[in-house]
Amino acid sequence: MLKCLHFRFFFVILHSMRKVYKAHILFTKEKDRFEVFENGYIAVEDGRVIGVSNDLSELDCEGAEVIDFGDRLLIPAMIDMHVHAPQVHNQGVAMDLELLPWLQNYTFPEESKYADVTYAERMYRRFLHTQWLFGTMRSVVFGTVHTESTRLLMQLYQQAGMGAMVGKVAMNRNCPPALREDVEATIEGYEQLIAEFNHPDALVRPIITPRFVPSCTPELLKACGQLASIYRLPVQSHLSENTSEIAWVAELEPESRSYGDAYNRYGLFGQTPTVMAHCVWTSGEELEMMKRNRVMVAHCPTSNFNIASGMAPIRTFLDEGLPIGLGSDISGGHDLNMFRMLVYAIQVSKMHYQHDHDKAFLTLPETFWIATKSAGSFFGKVGSFEPGYDFDALVIDDSVLYPAEYSLLHRLERFVYLGDDRQIVHRFCRGQEVPEPQLSK
Repeated sequence: MLKCLHFRFFFVILHSMRKVYKAHILFTKEKDRFEVFENGYIAVEDGRVIGVSNDLSELDCEGAEVIDFGDRLLIPAMIDMHVHAPQVHNQGVAMDLELLPWLQNYTFPEESKYADVTYAERMYRRFLHTQWLFGTMRSVVFGTVHTESTRLLMQLYQQAGMGAMVGKVAMNRNCPPALREDVEATIEGYEQLIAEFNHPDALVRPIITPRFVPSCTPELLKACGQLASIYRLPVQSHLSENTSEIAWVAELEPESRSYGDAYNRYGLFGQTPTVMAHCVWTSGEELEMMKRNRVMVAHCPTSNFNIASGMAPIRTFLDEGLPIGLGSDISGGHDLNMFRMLVYAIQVSKMHYQHDHDKAFLTLPETFWIATKSAGSFFGKVGSFEPGYDFDALVIDDSVLYPAEYSLLHRLERFVYLGDDRQIVHRFCRGQEVPEPQLSK
């Protein structure tokens, strides 16, 4: 009898480590529809989802704490698959320039300031705070060439409890001297960050980041590919964003059959998990290589419009089975609110539809799936509420936005189009509620 009581006590203690959240739960298990649990329950243990149900008794959570969010929405947190943290000061500036003059006249001068770690901390704290406001709990981030400032950015993400892959930028040509770093120094800086941050299951990890082919010599691209291979690290860069850029790459890499092939030749195109931003002009052989290598597209609609790059064919990518995520691309893009990226992605696809009625425009479920589960696959099991997925979540109080008769799906749609940070009342990353980051020490 005593043994049974002891077992019973242990069973209750074990299950009390679980938490159960009650709310209106919406997520996209498949790309063409929402899973909706009105007044549903989601069980979480050790930061991961155990199950979701409308019936609490089905979740095997006797003794677990139940947190009731009432009439609020509970959805997966946002993911920014392409963002330049050091460009936050330039948001909304020089939006009348194309890519290459914009880089030379605005971006490179701003990034040069990050040699000063004090300046970097002030701006990076502002950047993370804005991401937190808009519910972005995971990011794939460009830093600068500066090792110490990149280390600081990674530490700030760790302190905030927000997930990120952060890249020390590699570049050694076609850039100002202040941002030019030789191959040996780049490798040394990467290896310092790898030793400190590249731990299994870490929320914040390094990612190999050649800025783009024009800024990297073949020797530097080769070194980046070797680092990715040796340490099994992911890779990020830019691809086929602008027609002038593509022509430049063809001049610099005459042996490559396409822009993508220029990366592929150096082991930077799917040999380890890879995300390429933009892909506005990707087609033909380059598209086929991306499919074979499972290279993810980071679609950045506001940036593509602002610096006159064009409209990425996201419907084609989706139908071809490419992994896709959405990116803010600050500061080519002007908005860090990833919910707005859903809206802009849908609008871009509608412009494509005007030219090709055979290519249906994106729906809200598809775009939400791209922004959450599809993007989250780059981090592992992230972006959904299926069992085993990290509990990255937002609680939305949309009471000021909707008449009572609206359905849950219409409430979510209305928040995506009209809402902002004021309606996000709780933010979770891997099961931990993320408090507001400090803007200063």
